[in-house]
Amino acid sequence: MRLRTIIVDDEPMARKGLAEDAGEIDFLEIVGVAENSFQALDLLTTLRPDLLLLDINMPRLSGLDLIKSLPNPPLVIIVTAWPEYALEGYELDVMDYLIKPVDLPRLLRACCKAREFYLLQRQASAHPMSSAAIEKTDGYFFVKSGGKYEKLLFRDLFFVEAADNYVMIHVAGKKILVYHTLKYMMTLLPSSHFMKVHKSFIISLDKVTAVEGQTLIVGGTVIPVSRHLKDAVRERVLGMNF
Repeated sequence: MRLRTIIVDDEPMARKGLAEDAGEIDFLEIVGVAENSFQALDLLTTLRPDLLLLDINMPRLSGLDLIKSLPNPPLVIIVTAWPEYALEGYELDVMDYLIKPVDLPRLLRACCKAREFYLLQRQASAHPMSSAAIEKTDGYFFVKSGGKYEKLLFRDLFFVEAADNYVMIHVAGKKILVYHTLKYMMTLLPSSHFMKVHKSFIISLDKVTAVEGQTLIVGGTVIPVSRHLKDAVRERVLGMNF
């Protein structure tokens, strides 16, 4: 299985370099290259890619505005020289946010993350789940995934990540994709130990290992904190305001 991929960047050298690096990744198939968002829109319509490697700072229509214009965007990895848009990018559910210059190992890591999500999404689609697919009990809950029920302990859960119509549950040693909303997960998880810190993330307060600016480190993963939630998050995590 190869991810059909489109590259979008208005800088010729950046486009060429990214295409060369992406071409080294055997599970990517480069099906199109665009120099602006309008060309990308045409390619998205005709080629229906699985993955978009997308620059942000482009004339007339930025990469972020391109994502916002798509009713059902493919998986997106942002590749940009502008770190200040990272939070907005994650609020649009991008897979990863890479700062130029990007070396091949970092690009590969981001693409592996996208491939993993793509495969989990396909698996979840092959085993549709009803709203009763998660059953809660004190201290743990059962989740239906891949045609079976798995027991997950609350204490093993690191964070829950929203992605389209699914949520990715990150627990010790594995990730489980289920067809549910983040709102539903909030009703399931005990508020004494879990908190929504972003429109796309619920975290276990017990698993926070560091606070860095407007982000949290949870299980080695950088989790963005929404601006309007930052004071409440800081108070819950550290007992103080930003």
